[in-house]
Amino acid sequence: MRSSIATVCLSGTLAEKLRAAADAGFDGVEIFEQDLIVSPHSPEQIRERAAELGLTLDLFQPFRDLLSVEEDIFRDNLRRLESKFQLMQRLGMDQILVCSNVATATVDDDEVRVDQLRRAGELAARYGCFISYEALAWGKYVNTYQHAYDLVVKADHPNVGTCLDSFHILSRGDDPSGIADMDPDKIFFLQLADAPTMEMGILPWSRHHRVFPGEGDFDLKNFMEQVAKSGYNGPVSLEIFNDEFREAEVGRTAIDGLRSLIWLADKTATRVPDSPLELPKLADAQSPRGFDFVELRTGRLGEVTKALHQLGFRLGGYHQSKPDFQAWVQGDVRIIVEDEGSTGGATELTGLGVIVDDATAAAERATALKATPVPRMTGEDEEDLHPVFTPDGSELYFCGPGQTGRGSTWIPEFGFEPDETSSSETSDVLINSVHHIALAQPRHMAAETRLFYSSVLGLEPAVPEFIPSPAGLVHKQAIEGENVCITVSAAPEGSEQGGFFAEHYPEHIAFGSDDVFAVAQRAVRRGLKMLPIPENYYDDLAARFGLEPGFITKIKALNICYDRSSNGEYLHFYTAPLGNTFFEVAEVRGDYRGFGWADEPIRLAAQYRALRDDVRGIPR
Repeated sequence: MRSSIATVCLSGTLAEKLRAAADAGFDGVEIFEQDLIVSPHSPEQIRERAAELGLTLDLFQPFRDLLSVEEDIFRDNLRRLESKFQLMQRLGMDQILVCSNVATATVDDDEVRVDQLRRAGELAARYGCFISYEALAWGKYVNTYQHAYDLVVKADHPNVGTCLDSFHILSRGDDPSGIADMDPDKIFFLQLADAPTMEMGILPWSRHHRVFPGEGDFDLKNFMEQVAKSGYNGPVSLEIFNDEFREAEVGRTAIDGLRSLIWLADKTATRVPDSPLELPKLADAQSPRGFDFVELRTGRLGEVTKALHQLGFRLGGYHQSKPDFQAWVQGDVRIIVEDEGSTGGATELTGLGVIVDDATAAAERATALKATPVPRMTGEDEEDLHPVFTPDGSELYFCGPGQTGRGSTWIPEFGFEPDETSSSETSDVLINSVHHIALAQPRHMAAETRLFYSSVLGLEPAVPEFIPSPAGLVHKQAIEGENVCITVSAAPEGSEQGGFFAEHYPEHIAFGSDDVFAVAQRAVRRGLKMLPIPENYYDDLAARFGLEPGFITKIKALNICYDRSSNGEYLHFYTAPLGNTFFEVAEVRGDYRGFGWADEPIRLAAQYRALRDDVRGIPR
């Protein structure tokens, strides 16, 4: 598969965009005209630089408003088009994107369009160039891919083909199945974009909210299946208009883009294994059996270990070659704490260990999806957990199942046996699982993070939700497997409050228990500082669910929150913030599916007050 990316997807100068595309591993780029116009480098210099970087220049774009015009206007349009062909010769590229007319179209006649398209093809042929004609979803007369293709077929010129753009097709709700029956020789170019479902005009949706494949709601797997069935074998390119992408770090965005293409190619190769696109096929994702451990780093060691002790964890040991790392255990739940010294630095979630059947294969899939291996020295008698960096710089570890099938092959490195439990008394083990991990990301990085974990671990995205907070709406979405769940939150940033909250928005570990009351009572006896829940919440809770006064009194005394669905109940409490991290303990009753997000506004408001008080000294 020949991968490509439009320079409009990336931030920075044209030179920086080319560098980032090459470093990420793209084969080529589309040159967006404005990027060239504002560049201080000549077309010849851009051509030379691309060659040095090993990039092909695949498409010059866009050329607007060529067809559906009166003859005098069309002759002037040909003059404009010829100047672009001359520029393309200097760039060393031979294909131009021509969009259906939006602004100047006055002649609604397919015969006129066919004649004009053929004449444009004749001009292109004189320069050794090719025209990819694309139907914009908001084109005045031509706005469907089938109409554009029909015009190309009728024009019947070897230098004229069509460009298929997933956004322009899927945003209209068009059925892409007709692509499979197209003549592949008439499909000159393929542009891919995903997008979240939004209620707005197609034009602003297109210009500001496109995302990479797998990060939105379009069925791109079906779309690519139809393209592969057609026999198309040209570049597979990304064309993303997104305000946040244009502000994000260019190298990270480029890697995110290529990861999305690899993920989509892998999905398509499963459906159409003999495609001439030669789609790369990854090793199957291994569904994690569970979390083996969670790793924290802190400059407030006493604060963190005190909270763990209050929740019922005990110190299992210190790492044999990395004494700054401690293992805290309770049953099969293991928390690794890295002590960075008495810096006062915020406690942060820095690593996740997942149990997989084949750790080496899982790590190979991750690196194929553009994850960078973590350089790490492993002692002779120490387990290689194959860590890779996640997009935010934390680490993902792949842990083999071990003899017991529950992971923890690394346990002897902390000085105790693999089958040693966390306590001599089984009754002391009240926390028995990691229910989910809740990550927080800047708004422009949340979709990237979701795609990373879903593609690497084979998790499936759930329906997103928007939760009100004192600083604005928080976008939350879960990505789930049978035994592992990760939620990703994007805090608001567009105000003073939003900027503060985005900077300090906490991540957390949600522990599972069969008796949340017993955990809470033990923790309170040991002095745990819980997140205080206002009395107004419990008054509302009683009204919403008709709960018994005695039950309300019981949960209120322990700051326990409650949610209920038709299939079950969710009882949970939160610790006070520990820097940028906190703990949640949850008991699931029945077949409840979810994370207690009905209570998120209460948590977010309480944490917002606590964080402002701690960081700025502002009264709650």
